[in-house]
Amino acid sequence: MKKLIGIFITVMMMFVLTACGNANQDGNKKASQDFYDKVKKSGVLTIGTEGTYPPFTYHDKNQQLTGFDVDIAREVAKRIGLKPKFIETKWDGMIAGLDSKRFDMIANEVGITPERQKKYIFSDPYITSHAVLIVGKNNQTIQSFEDLKGKKVAQSLTSNYLNIAKQYGAENTPVDGFDEAISLITSGRVDATVNDSLSYLDLMKRRPNTAVKKVDELKEGAQSAFMFRKGSDVLVDKINQALQDMKKDGTYLKISKKYFGTDVSK
Repeated sequence: MKKLIGIFITVMMMFVLTACGNANQDGNKKASQDFYDKVKKSGVLTIGTEGTYPPFTYHDKNQQLTGFDVDIAREVAKRIGLKPKFIETKWDGMIAGLDSKRFDMIANEVGITPERQKKYIFSDPYITSHAVLIVGKNNQTIQSFEDLKGKKVAQSLTSNYLNIAKQYGAENTPVDGFDEAISLITSGRVDATVNDSLSYLDLMKRRPNTAVKKVDELKEGAQSAFMFRKGSDVLVDKINQALQDMKKDGTYLKISKKYFGTDVSK
């Protein structure tokens, strides 16, 4: 008898937990739909971005906001029937701005990381970057990452690329960013830099005569996407469909070639 009562209690607990789980799922779906309906009714998609991070988000010579992420976000908003409204924010405060609902999403080459995925949701990736090894155009001694041992590199102290360079035994000269690293290479003060493949593509498009070259590239890529608060699932689904349609009809490739000369989704 006690055994039967125990089984009955266990079954009832499972039923209650399942019911609660389904109720939570239904509640989340409703909240997500309500949020999308609110955005749709407003007719505006608010987007957080830096505006100081070329070629992804910056101001052109006429001081108009432009960039790869900006163009992609504008096209996505248009395809889901919304007017994009960009709110320019420094990167240090951008995620806090999303949390406080200053904007509906972030478009700023945001990397998809396990830590961020615990609190936020992402669209399908629309950028894939790789670590590349860049040296002077006439450098014949460095052909691969393995050749970095004992060589001088130029890396920012907060960059993941510094860790890669150190793993291969390089000695670092600290810099503030990519352009300074390139300047140190062309002036002969350092041997190389490990950096973002997209930054290199942008450099070659802006200044094709720069006396540097790419000699190696890591196969494993890092992906970036639009970032949203949890509870934005319906909006994210609409945006993902727009991204898929853009890739199918060639719009994505056109924008990608405009800024990088190639398809940066792969």
